[in-house]
Amino acid sequence: MVAGLVRALNDVQLAEDAFQEASVRALRSWPEAGVPDNPRAWLTVTARRCALDVVRRESRRDEREAEAMRLQRLFQAEPADQEIPDDLLRLVFTCCHPALSVPAQVALSLRTLCGLSTAEVGRALLVPEATAAKRLTRARQKIARAGIPFRIPATHELPARVEGVAACVYLLFNEGYSATAGEDPIRPALADEAIRLGRLLHRLLPDEPALTGLLSLMLLQDSRRPARMRDGELVLLPDQDRSRWRADLIREGVALLGRGLAQTPNRPEPYVVQAAIATCHAIAPSAEQTDWAAIVSWYDVLLTVCDTPVVRLNRSVGVAELNGPASALAEIDELTGLSDYALWHGTRALLLDRLGRPVEAEAARARALELDVNAAIRRRLQRS
Repeated sequence: MVAGLVRALNDVQLAEDAFQEASVRALRSWPEAGVPDNPRAWLTVTARRCALDVVRRESRRDEREAEAMRLQRLFQAEPADQEIPDDLLRLVFTCCHPALSVPAQVALSLRTLCGLSTAEVGRALLVPEATAAKRLTRARQKIARAGIPFRIPATHELPARVEGVAACVYLLFNEGYSATAGEDPIRPALADEAIRLGRLLHRLLPDEPALTGLLSLMLLQDSRRPARMRDGELVLLPDQDRSRWRADLIREGVALLGRGLAQTPNRPEPYVVQAAIATCHAIAPSAEQTDWAAIVSWYDVLLTVCDTPVVRLNRSVGVAELNGPASALAEIDELTGLSDYALWHGTRALLLDRLGRPVEAEAARARALELDVNAAIRRRLQRS
C-alpha cells in the first residue's frame, strides 16, 4: 500500500506519513464502528485524503491547487483496492538509486519495504539507532532534492542498481524467513513477496549472476519452511523433518545455482556462493550426513569477496561440526563489532555448553536475552 501511495505521490516521506495517519484513524474508529468489509480500500482512501490535506496545507496557493487537482484526478481514476503488481518493484528501484550510498539504500529499503522501525533498522545493520535515523533522513532528502523518479529504470540503467536491489530484496526475505522481532518467528507474506520480486528481477536481468544467485538462495532456504515450525515453536535445522522440505524448490534452486556458477567462472559472486552453502544442506539426506567440509570450504570462498563478522560467525557453525566446538569458539571470540548481536552471544552459549562450561554459557545466554530477539528465539534460548 505504501508503494502504491509513493507511485501516486512521488514522495516517499509523504506516502509513509499518510499511511501512518490512516492507520491511526483506523485504530481509533474500527473498534467502535467495526472493521470495514474492505480494510485495504478503507486505508487507501483515508491515506489519500490525508496526503491531500498535507499538500493543501503545506504548499503555496497556486502550487497547492494544481497538485491537489492532479492527485484528485489520479485518485478518482484509480479504484482504491486496485492491485499494481510492480509498485513494490518500482519502490525497490527508487530506494536503490545510485545517487544514494548502498548503506542508505539498504536502510531506506528496510524501513519502507519491511516496515521495520528505525531501531530495528539499526539492529539489522548493526549500527546505533541514531545512525540509522540519520541515514533515513538523508536518503529521503536526497530523493526529494534530486527528483529521483518512482519508476523501473531503462535497461541500460539497471546494472548500476543490482547491488542495492539484491541486498534490499534479500533483507526483505530475511525478515520474512526469520523475523527480527515480534511473536511470529516466520512472516510468510514477506518471504513470498521477496521471492516474487526475485523472480521479476531475474526475468529482467537473467544474465546478472547476483540475481541468479539471490533467487537460488531464497528458494533453497524457503524450501525448509514447512518443517521449521512444530506446535508453534521454531525447529532448528538439525531437528527438522526433511521429508517435509519442498523438493520442487530445491530442484529449482540447484538448477539456478548451476547457472550462477557458470556465470561466474573468474570471480565468486556472494549470493551464488551462499546458494552453494544452502545446497549442501538441501541435498544432505540427514543432518548427520551433511558435508561440513564442503560448507566450510564454500565459506572460505565467500570470505574472499565478503569478509564480514557475520559471515565468520556463520562459518563457525561449520567449523564446530568439522573441527569441534573449541576451534569454533576460539574463532568467534576474535570477532569484533558483534557485542550487541544476540546471535553472537547465543552461538557462544551453545558452544560453551558443548564444552562443558555451563557458568560461562549461562552468562552468554543471559546477555543474548538482554537484546531484542524474536519471541520464538527467546523461548529457545531460555530452554537451552
